[in-house]
Amino acid sequence: MIAFPYAKINLGLHVVCRRQDGYHGVETVLVPVGLWDILEVIPASDGTTRMHVTGLKIPPDGKPNLCLQAYELLCGEMAGPGTFQPKNKLPPVHIHLHKNIPPGSGLGGGSSDATFMLLLLNKIFALKISAERLAGMASRLGSDCAFFLKHGPMLATGRGNILRPAPPLPLKLSSLVIVVPPIHIDTGKAYARITPKNPVAPLHRIIRFSNKKWGQVLMNDFEPVICKLYPLIDEIKTILIQAGAWYASMSGSGSAVYGFFSSPPPISQLKILFPDYMVISAKTNYF
Repeated sequence: MIAFPYAKINLGLHVVCRRQDGYHGVETVLVPVGLWDILEVIPASDGTTRMHVTGLKIPPDGKPNLCLQAYELLCGEMAGPGTFQPKNKLPPVHIHLHKNIPPGSGLGGGSSDATFMLLLLNKIFALKISAERLAGMASRLGSDCAFFLKHGPMLATGRGNILRPAPPLPLKLSSLVIVVPPIHIDTGKAYARITPKNPVAPLHRIIRFSNKKWGQVLMNDFEPVICKLYPLIDEIKTILIQAGAWYASMSGSGSAVYGFFSSPPPISQLKILFPDYMVISAKTNYF
């Protein structure tokens, strides 16, 4: 069975506090983007769970891939109290992941892959796991994983796992360009460098402002921190605005920078300006 995990961008990102559980409290608007990985899962005829990754390389971090973590999490759920199929063990599987979403870019590819892994396993083995329980498991894999069970833009609070539909956004007639430099940014290390603060206004209010004001009020708290480490992030943002973007921002903790254009963006020109970067033309309203 095949699924197509999609990417996301963050509209604004406020880091508002350090939580007692070790996470940070945030508020952000998560928007689905038409950029997809390809995930195939089939029952293993040889009795051994294996994973094969093609496409973009995933830098090693000493941990199993999130798809394997999702499989192991579900195995643990089935072995514990309240199992979905009593006295039944989750069968081994073969996993093939083709990466199109750049890792370490703030586009949520790993979280999306993990969530779609849960969805595929649920379908393949007819586990009949409820949407609520799936969301709970997804949140244990990553703070933004549960977003990929939703459809459309979501306002995320808590540690990013409390979701409700975002206010209407002025994006449908805009073209989206994403520029990804060859930099992998570790989310945990990025959070370790940031100082939480109270935002000037709640994000659910800011997002309702005219898009002409977004450049002054819609902020990603990670940008000042990451731009000090990697000044080219700020350079990409400046070039996108000079090229006609009405709003540009870093997504999540980086390294991807996106821009919204009211008219067709100069993709060819941008590819010349960023010859060693990924320059992606995508949509935000494909649901």
